[in-house]
Amino acid sequence: MRAAVRDRYGPPELVELREVDRPTASADEVLVRVRAASINRADLDLLYARPAVSRLFFGLRAPRVGRLGCDVAGVVETVGENVTAFRPGDRVFGDMYPVGLGAFAEYVAAPERAFSSIPDEMSFEDAATLPHSATLALNGLRLRNGRTVRPGDRVLIDGASGSVGPFAVQIAKSLGAEVTGVCSTAKVEFVRSLGADHVIDYSKVDYTMTGERFDWILAVDAHHSIFRVRRSLQPNGVYTTLGGSTAWLLQALVLGPLISRAGKRSMGLVYWWRPFSPNDVAALKALVAAGVLTPAIERRVPLDEVVAALRHVEDGRAQGKVVITV
Repeated sequence: MRAAVRDRYGPPELVELREVDRPTASADEVLVRVRAASINRADLDLLYARPAVSRLFFGLRAPRVGRLGCDVAGVVETVGENVTAFRPGDRVFGDMYPVGLGAFAEYVAAPERAFSSIPDEMSFEDAATLPHSATLALNGLRLRNGRTVRPGDRVLIDGASGSVGPFAVQIAKSLGAEVTGVCSTAKVEFVRSLGADHVIDYSKVDYTMTGERFDWILAVDAHHSIFRVRRSLQPNGVYTTLGGSTAWLLQALVLGPLISRAGKRSMGLVYWWRPFSPNDVAALKALVAAGVLTPAIERRVPLDEVVAALRHVEDGRAQGKVVITV
């Protein structure tokens, strides 16, 4: 079978489409024939080993796992003897991030728990956009104690136009929030089309300098210091972020809890995220079925063009999700 692989850390151009052995399903695994996969920022972070501390887990000098791709949707080919939830022919989707990656291929094998059934009315392509990015968006708008966005809250999504942001905008709107999206000039109209009430072009306006205050700020990829963001929060406001540089992550982990205790605000990294949690997946299915969450797919490309697709996302040109069709 064909699969996208890499042997060292670096840019998308190091990725190759190779002929490799087709995986087999062990006793607790499901073998899926891939129909669609989608690109996440996490895929690019894994290419470069960002932040640098991630090399402790994925390989210091070279990646321990050469396979690539988190989000997948396809058809069950075979199941292991201990699998009870699925059978051949079932339509499934899942997040391969915690189970060894491999979505950018013609087949992928992973534990049964990594998959969920695709509703009849949902396409493979739509399903492939949800597992990683949409669950991150859901968790970024919910604290560990269960607190979430409330009707009437002023919510700002910093990074509203990529893989996670479009889901976050729509989820916040479904919760009754007044939503402000932050993006580049070229993506202002796209973010507005998602339902954002206000859009800030970050090349022209720094939201931390405007004097506006928000009840909830979600930064998909943090660029501002916690101290600057703090002044943009209402009392009892929440600031959550899904990632950033190594230096920023250290700041969030050390200073976030201290600032939160010292003031009436909650600030820090979304460390409570559980990849592809069954409860989160069920919530996302319900939102899609209700018509309030629609995957924003910018383009669909064949597996042969995976390198160009990764480069397109890396360059920041994608408006929404890029889907790999197999």
